Amino acid sequence: MRDNIFTWNPWHGCHKCSEGCLRCYMYEQDKNYGINSNNVRLTRTGYRLPVQKTKNKGSEKYELQYKIPSGSLVMTCMTSDFFIEEADVWRQDAWQFIHERSDCLFQIITKRPERIMQSLPDNWLDGWGNVIISVTAENENRAWERIPILLELPIKHKGIVIAPMLEQMDIRPFLSSGEIEQVSVSGESYIGWDGIARILKMSWVKDIKQQCEEYDVPFRFHQTGSRLELENGRVIHINKRDEYGLADFYGLNIEEAGGINWKMTAAELELQRLAENAHRIYRQLTLFDEE
Repeated sequence: MRDNIFTWNPWHGCHKCSEGCLRCYMYEQDKNYGINSNNVRLTRTGYRLPVQKTKNKGSEKYELQYKIPSGSLVMTCMTSDFFIEEADVWRQDAWQFIHERSDCLFQIITKRPERIMQSLPDNWLDGWGNVIISVTAENENRAWERIPILLELPIKHKGIVIAPMLEQMDIRPFLSSGEIEQVSVSGESYIGWDGIARILKMSWVKDIKQQCEEYDVPFRFHQTGSRLELENGRVIHINKRDEYGLADFYGLNIEEAGGINWKMTAAELELQRLAENAHRIYRQLTLFDEE
């Protein structure tokens, strides 16, 4: 598990689009502050977070350094969707920030894989090594709707986030592709309008873990949700502050499986730069020929 984990929300607000959105934590949080969650807007303080710098007080010269240290995991756009339509006017800048910080890993989770291809930057080519894009799939219908799109896209690192998990699922057809490099599962965290969060069954979680073991894919049970049904049929109610710790307590995570080697070598970075430069020259020559 990484020590340096940061959350970057360049914009805030979203629109519910499937069953998993019914009791979205972002909507529940915004209610406490009287915020309209459907209003997608830039976050003034967080927009440039990856490239913001501060003085290094440990240096005699007070040199500037990035606020987010090298090697950090940056959870991206957790109170919106990175590929939502309203963010089209801001996303190019966000991609530039991600590109500048090739020394950090950016994890993007989306319910809108159909919008990914049209939203990629010009110098994306076959993907950036410091970006993993995962789709959420709360049930089998959404899995078959979204994951096949992800598998066809030019993305170097792909993942599946089953959150909140609403039924038993078979994701073997997607794991067998060899394209999925990590799977994460969680329950429903916030209690909805009826006062009862939807149940997550431990048997479902363990079944997904077994499927990941079959295909040597890293697995993480990252959050129990508010109501967890144990294998003996007992349902336990869990305080919000304990959901992450209890998930870890069960020890279901598979960290040492195959998957992603996040440590990019200098040679790999140089190859990426050369490919980007070649692509830039090609575009310039093409535009010149058209004129």
